Amino acid sequence: MIRTMAVVGTGLIGTSIGLAVSRHGVRVHLLDKDDVAARTAAALGAGVRGAPDEPVDLAVIAVPPGAVGGVLAKMQARGLARTYTDVASVKAQPARDVWKSGGTSASYVGGHPLAGRERGGPLAARADLFEDRPWVLTPSETTSQDAVNRVFEMIALCGAVPAIMGDRAHDDAVALTSHAPHVVASLMAARLEHGSRASFRLAGEALRDVTRMAVRDTELWNDILQANAPAVAGVLRELRDDLTTLMATLDDLSSAPQDDGGQSLGPVADLLNRGAAGLAAIQERQVADRQTHVEVLVPEGPGQLVRLLDVLRTLHVEQEDVVPRYSAEEGALALTFAVPTVRAGRIVRELDGAGWKSESVSPVPVSGVRKTAGEIPERAVRAADQFHVA
Repeated sequence: MIRTMAVVGTGLIGTSIGLAVSRHGVRVHLLDKDDVAARTAAALGAGVRGAPDEPVDLAVIAVPPGAVGGVLAKMQARGLARTYTDVASVKAQPARDVWKSGGTSASYVGGHPLAGRERGGPLAARADLFEDRPWVLTPSETTSQDAVNRVFEMIALCGAVPAIMGDRAHDDAVALTSHAPHVVASLMAARLEHGSRASFRLAGEALRDVTRMAVRDTELWNDILQANAPAVAGVLRELRDDLTTLMATLDDLSSAPQDDGGQSLGPVADLLNRGAAGLAAIQERQVADRQTHVEVLVPEGPGQLVRLLDVLRTLHVEQEDVVPRYSAEEGALALTFAVPTVRAGRIVRELDGAGWKSESVSPVPVSGVRKTAGEIPERAVRAADQFHVA
């Protein structure tokens, strides 16, 4: 059970972790080369400023990707913690840096919470930042099960949903879903630098949606793009090829006589159709991934079913979505309902805490870590009622 932690780096993510776990009685020590940031995080209630007198259970290295290896080696050398993890959005380079720097890989679990805000710094931190958000772990072959279990427990305390991936698979995925989109948003935003006041008056939701992710912290993103350059370049190269085709078609249309209606719009239509198909694919995948069934036993006694239905309504489960069945094993009536996977763990915890016997009845099978699930702290298992493996 985690009782003490250290957070090295008190920006948005580090401070939010401190706020989240402190709510559960964990004593958090805040370390940062920027003393103002550490003092701000402490004043917000994320922990106490300064190093602990003895090793803590878990240390979170919340620094940019390029600094993870060096900071981790330094913290391990001083014996800061029993287990270490990081929150960098790139995983392959930090893993290499840990090996090169002489750090101990057995006690280190690579991590990346997929949560954030448009603003950074400790003042933007929130204790609920990670609620129901994916939190990727990239343990190596030498990572100990004890280290993985501790990080699982921290993720549970933060209310996030753990996912297990290889570091390169993770980097390829975030290149497509995060890093390249940030770059594209910045490219579009750069077009606005010398825009006219008249054009700005016409700016609407489309422009705001496209540019919302434009990079603000250029130092951090220089580090991210350097660390994940091959994967990001691959995505942008494919985007460049599509743009080249689109530009050639539009140039042909521009040079054609105004009364010539014979120009082919095939490449344009193809691109738009592929875009619509891609959007539909990710929406369908998200819906499929997030459905989990929960079963709750109805105790014997008058009014128990009505009382349970009232409780489910407070958890945003509607009565018409509930399917009753008789559980011969338990000798009792049971209610089964489907909920978004990211909410299933929390619903089970809340039902259990209120005295109802409930469980997830359609967990995603997991290899590796799952076979030793008995070793994982109970709170971590309940919050992570299934692990996604890629």
